[in-house]
Amino acid sequence: MKTIALASDHAGFDLKEKIKVLLTAKGYTFIDFGTNSAESCDYADYAHPMADSVEKGDCDFGISVCGSGNGINMTVNKHQGIRAALCWNSEISSLARSHNNANICSLPARFISEQEAFDIVDAFMNTGFEGGRHQTRIDKIPVKK
Repeated sequence: MKTIALASDHAGFDLKEKIKVLLTAKGYTFIDFGTNSAESCDYADYAHPMADSVEKGDCDFGISVCGSGNGINMTVNKHQGIRAALCWNSEISSLARSHNNANICSLPARFISEQEAFDIVDAFMNTGFEGGRHQTRIDKIPVKK
């Protein structure tokens, strides 16, 4: 069973807590990198450690949540080994996995319902990578120095 890394800011905290219940019910193991309350905080403080765990392979996938999903998504994508996708519906989530081999799903807590979030997470966790021509494109993503 896969291990999932979780991170949120204050705006994503409540949705992250609900996702933890979903993951537990489906038998997933997860590591919650925070935040641990709805008190105002900076998403980067939790996003970087979560992205590190996915990048190192300690966790198989990540789920990041903030108000719009944008800030936390931008932050985790600063890591060379991360391919995070901002997902606002299950079709985008499936495509992020099948075409982009995304390893972090970023959610916009203020713009999706709890059920939409669950559908997005289910699609993300249950869609495989197609490879082929998509791998060629992914190989060109990292910045080569």
